[in-house]
Amino acid sequence: MSVSSVHLAADAYMVCLTHALSTEREEVMGLCIGEVDPSSRTVHISAVIMLRRSDKRKDRVEISPEQLSAASTEAERLAVQLNRPMRVVGWYHSHPHITVWPSHVDVQTQQSYQLMDDCFVGLIFAVFNEDKATKRHQVQVTCFQSINQSPEGEPPMYERIEIPLHILPKDTMSRPCLFMFVVVVVVY
Repeated sequence: MSVSSVHLAADAYMVCLTHALSTEREEVMGLCIGEVDPSSRTVHISAVIMLRRSDKRKDRVEISPEQLSAASTEAERLAVQLNRPMRVVGWYHSHPHITVWPSHVDVQTQQSYQLMDDCFVGLIFAVFNEDKATKRHQVQVTCFQSINQSPEGEPPMYERIEIPLHILPKDTMSRPCLFMFVVVVVVY
């Protein structure tokens, strides 16, 4: 069963977007931290962790087990700090100069994460794209999960399913996101 919707805190969105805009030469990636409302199957993303690239191919991103473990530890730390249950609930990456839609590799990667947690979601930030009609640059964001579309007994054939994404406004930038935002601006 797929997630019903994703609520992304505006400050976490800004960190992801700034990270995505930090380079147009290669994809960037990170992990999303938050919580899942089991009754509504809504994922709430309140923080993100930017990750270093390990794959040398500019159009591939890979999350190592060590990075996933470190992010889980950070989610536990945030849970204590915020007095709320927090965990790694998804991943994000950029698509510079290409479509927002997930590639077949993205869909397969998403499926592998969903084997560990069926509420795990993927976000893609398509940046550095120009609208041909208006000649204006545009940013697009999508949220997705993978679903097996094969008939019973057939080999799996995974496709994306779009998940409604809601960016929730905030009056201020939270401390975890403010720290991440400063790191993005300073480091990149």
